[in-house]
Amino acid sequence: MKKMKLVIAAVLSLVVLAACGGNSDTKDSSAAKTESALDAIKEKGKLVVGTSADFAPFEFKTLVDGKDTIVGSDIDMVKAIGEKLGVEVEFMDMQFDAVLVALQQNKVDIAVSGISATAERKKSFDFSTPYYNPPQKIVINKKNKDSYTSIEALNGKKVGAQKGSIQEGVVEDQLPDSQKVSIPRVPNLIVELNQGSIDALVLEETIAESYLSQNPDLMIADIELTSNEDEAFAIALPKGQDDLKKEIDSILQEMVEDGSIDQYVTDAMALADKNTEE
Repeated sequence: MKKMKLVIAAVLSLVVLAACGGNSDTKDSSAAKTESALDAIKEKGKLVVGTSADFAPFEFKTLVDGKDTIVGSDIDMVKAIGEKLGVEVEFMDMQFDAVLVALQQNKVDIAVSGISATAERKKSFDFSTPYYNPPQKIVINKKNKDSYTSIEALNGKKVGAQKGSIQEGVVEDQLPDSQKVSIPRVPNLIVELNQGSIDALVLEETIAESYLSQNPDLMIADIELTSNEDEAFAIALPKGQDDLKKEIDSILQEMVEDGSIDQYVTDAMALADKNTEE
């Protein structure tokens, strides 16, 4: 009986040791995976980027050598990051409210689409240092210029915002007595406003100006909205990819300081205007 007890004790000890060893290996493997995010991207030689190409001048589509191509200031910025990392950049175009979902499901490495690093989003994602902070504006039809001159004038009115965007929060917080209308794509919001299906919509100033150049019947209302720091654009990354975030932050900081980001926006606005004229 005593021998049997010793044998059982020995077997149990081996099981415990094996289990501990297995857990250690799993933890080490998980840690290695987290720490090697940047190395993995460099190894495959490609940075896969999720975006929604309807945010001119930040990301939009135009014909380049007869081919439908995603262009814009965000696109130029990410290509520069890819060049610094020594990898190719592949863009995956999708609806804006699907961009962060794709990132969460590891379908893309990073997300770049005029994304604001809000406190709520930071619960699920990490963000780079901010690279651009445009003010929020209300876009209306020119025929309503004298009617929509204050926040109160939009009480009970239908105000559009892109689904999943920071503008939804702006409408909810700063136009609380209006009726929020969420639509996945900005061009569709513009169509709705032109047709009178909605009374106004909220957009970042730079994006609003780009669409106004293509829609002469629309204008920015003389109504001030409050801009917050968490509305600044940043690159979204999965949680815990500290090596990749550190590298991207360093590259972005350099581009912000040397004026590259502002130049990308200026060039992209000129391209968007040229497309309108053609």
